[in-house]
Amino acid sequence: MMTVDELVAKAKQDGGSDIHLIAGLPPKYRVSGGLEDMSPEVISEEDAFQYAKVLGGEEGFETLMKVGELDAAGTFAGNRCRIHIFKQQGVPSVALRLLSEHIPDLGGLGLPPAVMELVNLHKGIVLVTGETGSGKSTTLAALIDKINHTHKSHIVTLEDPVEYIYKPDLCAINQREVGKDTASFSEGLRASLREDPNVILIGEMRDKDTIETAITAAETGHLVFGTLHTGSASDSIDRMVQVFPEGLQNQIRLQLSMCLVAVITQQLVPKKGGGRSLAVEYMQVTDAIRNLIRSGNTPQIANAVATSAAIGGQTMDQALVRLVRSGDITKETALSYAHDEAYVKKNAI
Repeated sequence: MMTVDELVAKAKQDGGSDIHLIAGLPPKYRVSGGLEDMSPEVISEEDAFQYAKVLGGEEGFETLMKVGELDAAGTFAGNRCRIHIFKQQGVPSVALRLLSEHIPDLGGLGLPPAVMELVNLHKGIVLVTGETGSGKSTTLAALIDKINHTHKSHIVTLEDPVEYIYKPDLCAINQREVGKDTASFSEGLRASLREDPNVILIGEMRDKDTIETAITAAETGHLVFGTLHTGSASDSIDRMVQVFPEGLQNQIRLQLSMCLVAVITQQLVPKKGGGRSLAVEYMQVTDAIRNLIRSGNTPQIANAVATSAAIGGQTMDQALVRLVRSGDITKETALSYAHDEAYVKKNAI
């Protein structure tokens, strides 16, 4: 059985992003988006329990056995990792995400140029959305670190678990881990309003209380960064509104229209010759988009984003077309990730 350190070292060497340890299968890792075997040796049930004990620690392993899942973070082979252990058919399985020790420079991520201006905001909500593994955490870390090096502010992060470790520069930074430093995102967020923050990072805006408090924080002069697992700007607005009872939804739409500043939606798509390219939809909230949010006409938001190129906006389909034209991805890849296949088919030439 390979040790955790050996697995992480191999994944790091081969450009792997995630490691999966499942009883009855060889250890697997994700390389360029696909899963591959790390060794021919099959993990036994005994091995699976041993991995869970090593990764969770004594206290964490007890929690896993009682609750059924455990989130944690740790450093192996010199690389910080996000750890999720869960029981399936009574046996532990592990999903381990390798995190970059180095927070990348915001300008080097391939984001639209208009995103760079978000670090100069003083208040409002900025959402980074996309499916799991689309690079949301990396984009957020780069935004926060840019603020750290350019503004004299107090930054409070709420994460589950803490991923990137920031080295304070011009900013004072407090990183709080849900389950360890605070009971939940919503409770930590409510407490943060008494901690004199300028910038608040919320690892995931997953429930009514968290979203409601985030809106309050933005309305009272704080800059709030958060994530959602949604595939477009309009989906993000719908998701936030729909967690509220129907009688409150109009009020939430009104509040969101006033405090939402921008939505960045990301996909990592297979690149020609291997690797992955970042495709980004960027919506900057304009007066026209505010009206659409207020009135609940979210299906029309995509058209408003498509015509906002003058201020740096672009839809996911426009981003995919640009990647085809630049030679980064094939037209077939763009079509498989497109929202509007007809648009991509016509323009990706």
